[in-house]
Amino acid sequence: MNRRDFIVKSLYAAGGGVAVALSSSAVAAAGQRMLLSGEKGGDSFTLFRNPPAGYRPFVRWWWNGNKVQPGELIRELRLLKDAGIGGVEINPVKFPEHTDDLGAKALTWLSDEWIDALKAALDEAKQLGMTCDLIVGSGWPFGGKFLKDEERAQIMVIGVKKLEGPMLYETSVFALLKDADPRISASYSGRLPHLLSLRLAPDPMGSLSEETDLSGLLKEGREVLQIRIPKGKHALYSLVRIDAFGEVINGAPGADGPTLNHFDREAVTKYLNHMSSAIEGRIGPLSGYLRALFTDSMELEGANWTGDMAEAFARRRGYDVMPYLPYLMFKTEGMGNVSDYNYGVGMSPEFRDMIERMRFDMETTKAELLLERFTGTYVEWCHGLNVKSRAQAYGRGFFPLETSMAHDIPEGESWTTNYLQHRIGEEMSNEDYRRGRSYTMVNKYVSSAAHLAGKRLVSAEEMTNTYRVFNMTLEFLKIGCDMNAIAGITHSVFHGFNYSPAEAPFPGWIRYGAYYNEKNNWWPYFKYFNDYRARVSSMLQNADMYADIAILPPVNDMWTTIGMQNEPFPSAITAPYTSLLWEAMHKTGNGADYVSESILIHSTVEKGWLRYGGRKYSSLFLIETERMYPATLAKLYDFVASGGRVLCVEKYPAKSLGWKDHERNDREVGEWMQKLRAFPDRFALLTKPEDNDFMAWYPAVQQKYRLTPFVAIENPHPYVMANRYIRDDGSEFFFFINAHLHREHQTIVRFPKQITARRYGWVWNPEDGKRYRIYLDKSGAFPLYLGPADSRIIVFDGTAEPGEAWKPLPVSGANSRTLDGWDVELRHSGKDFTEKTHFFVLDDLKNTPYIDFTGTVVYARKFYLDTLPAHTAVLNLGKVWGVAEVKVNGKECGVSWYGNRLYNLSGKLKTGENELEVKVITTMGNYVQTLKGENKIAEKWTARPGRAPQPKQSMGMAGPVTLYETEGN
Repeated sequence: MNRRDFIVKSLYAAGGGVAVALSSSAVAAAGQRMLLSGEKGGDSFTLFRNPPAGYRPFVRWWWNGNKVQPGELIRELRLLKDAGIGGVEINPVKFPEHTDDLGAKALTWLSDEWIDALKAALDEAKQLGMTCDLIVGSGWPFGGKFLKDEERAQIMVIGVKKLEGPMLYETSVFALLKDADPRISASYSGRLPHLLSLRLAPDPMGSLSEETDLSGLLKEGREVLQIRIPKGKHALYSLVRIDAFGEVINGAPGADGPTLNHFDREAVTKYLNHMSSAIEGRIGPLSGYLRALFTDSMELEGANWTGDMAEAFARRRGYDVMPYLPYLMFKTEGMGNVSDYNYGVGMSPEFRDMIERMRFDMETTKAELLLERFTGTYVEWCHGLNVKSRAQAYGRGFFPLETSMAHDIPEGESWTTNYLQHRIGEEMSNEDYRRGRSYTMVNKYVSSAAHLAGKRLVSAEEMTNTYRVFNMTLEFLKIGCDMNAIAGITHSVFHGFNYSPAEAPFPGWIRYGAYYNEKNNWWPYFKYFNDYRARVSSMLQNADMYADIAILPPVNDMWTTIGMQNEPFPSAITAPYTSLLWEAMHKTGNGADYVSESILIHSTVEKGWLRYGGRKYSSLFLIETERMYPATLAKLYDFVASGGRVLCVEKYPAKSLGWKDHERNDREVGEWMQKLRAFPDRFALLTKPEDNDFMAWYPAVQQKYRLTPFVAIENPHPYVMANRYIRDDGSEFFFFINAHLHREHQTIVRFPKQITARRYGWVWNPEDGKRYRIYLDKSGAFPLYLGPADSRIIVFDGTAEPGEAWKPLPVSGANSRTLDGWDVELRHSGKDFTEKTHFFVLDDLKNTPYIDFTGTVVYARKFYLDTLPAHTAVLNLGKVWGVAEVKVNGKECGVSWYGNRLYNLSGKLKTGENELEVKVITTMGNYVQTLKGENKIAEKWTARPGRAPQPKQSMGMAGPVTLYETEGN
């Protein structure tokens, strides 16, 4: 078996369909590479207390316009190191618009000067103990002006003109080409269109025999075409191939130009070798400097063709698709999204069924070619260089699960907001699966792929920000990253850190991002969040996330009816509630992975369990799955017959996939379905909730079908989710989160004896790196309190040593007094001046004349104590918008940056007069909005010309501030 086959293997399933899966040897090899952070060794708690750099968040480091200099690169690496960042992804990108470049020279990608600058950064990172990854090319998808002919991406598109005869229709080749040309995000100026065929079809259409092939007119070389249209409604179909159609989006100098043909193995190999040979020829083996090479999300703009596509299709599917190709396609636009599903003619049910089956075959063929020719080639190239392959292995044209399985470090992505501008931490919509979630729909595919391939390092481009620039808070970052952890992400790569010289005028060079910059007010406090995230990652990367339920999303049905979509932001999707189901499971004590038919076919069945690699599932949910390979149903029959459960949501499978031998395959599907229906208690049809409230719907399903939770959660809450993890030594831990920005939640959780027996319970606190003993009652119950944006790690292991008991500070107590009347000093970071005032009653600065403030607000007041509190004194700041730092009588009391702002004042109070000072560090967006007209960068990101401006943000300490004492010691 050669290296590529070691990575990827295509296996033909019964019935003529193709199922793609990792070979068993590849899964075994992946299992040996699970701890790719390079930090293996040491006991878990030591690792947790002081996580090495590999567990710390990384940043995407934009080399803006390649206008980089070694000295500045070194300065920025040290800045990141001091902030608690563990590594960088070096990412050359186009220079941002409306930005003063200070006369800096742009270095050409792969030039000697650029490679020398790269080496300076790599050397300094090594000195600092930081990890480096390097993106392939620049921008997305990668390419370059040096690409030749077939090395450039191709797209096949259609143009359709609706006509009604009888008439003589006159058009031109130019008009037909223009009509077919898709309005993509970045067209290449040198694109070459080819009009391949011209056909006239009746509307509606019942079979291919009804069309009239007019392609002969094209051979005559006439520019103006006259076409006689018969009586009735018709459509004129133009089939057009465009070579070099797309341009690299935001490509840096030297890596801009036409995009690469990812379907062409020779072109991919040549491109990759061009990059590695240039760098290694000057600095030596990349393995001495890099952990991984990286490819960004495959936003191929709808690229769907290559020179041998038709031949490859015929070899794999067993028939010629070209006569049918125009009818398989829709009208497309940017990112290959469909702009009109009714663009072509209407079809009879029989003809539509044929076309849909062929569409599935076409989509499958494209995905296979990308897996083999691009993904396999890329992974092989990385391993040949002795570095890891890291990739966002999705987009339009990829298997959403299997492609991620092929990579050493599969990666997802999360957004602070997408085009919906949803309110993370403030809503959790049932109507729209995207609203209120930081994770994108693809993250569950990516993490499930990692689980199935035996990998624990699952990274994410985290908190991608195109809307909340200058308004990101550490609290908001925490909620987003915690939600991603529930979706299976184990490592953060923040999006991102801009190369920006210290002398650049405010706000600096900004391509994208949440303004991770030394000029950001909260930058000195960034390390607190990075310490938290590093400790969480050290836990997640050294355990297996538990799941005993598998979910099959209706990907094959979607490919059949509406075609591939652009993950992670599909313009349409079949069963858009799919992610609501796995969320409901993780809110009620179960855990789930996504699977595919490929995974199911290559699973084994053992006493009611479905096994693949190290994963095993007792239950399987089929989401609106109408079409399925007979081989999959055969495996499901074995599973159900041995005691497993298959629950079909909304639909039973009724058809086979693909065109070849479909009648025989349909009969086999029917036969297997008849056999499965003999087990009504384990093979059942479920009706989804009408309002999509799966959290309310799922507990009844859980009880009826004995889907035993790994932890029983009283009064489940829409914002509270949990994962269970199992370590190599058999010990276990649970990660609970509250994703609400403002509300607390109190509940009781009960852990089963199989987890708690002969083990000790602990809370491991990722804020301070300490652990605290907890005690359960006889039923295994534990009172779980989660404040706003809070999280909790509960560990059960064999550590029997005494430990401090877990006693979190209460949010209220005895002898409470409210502290009103504050002297306030506003230290403006934007205008470098200080203003003093007095607040008789605390309020959100958004509701005061200081709405456009940015900087540090210092609240000060005195209070008197006749006697010291008999028990622990607690200061509760109430609602705070920003990072808070407290001093009492000149003594530091600590920093709080999310959730409840509680301070233990033991040993800091005195009888008589006490002095209290609270510093609150605010966001910058309200102030930056005021720079409209004088600062183009600020205007772009906050005033947002042509779009709605950023809403004004809350800031400061709104209170109420209370002082009280606990009921006991």
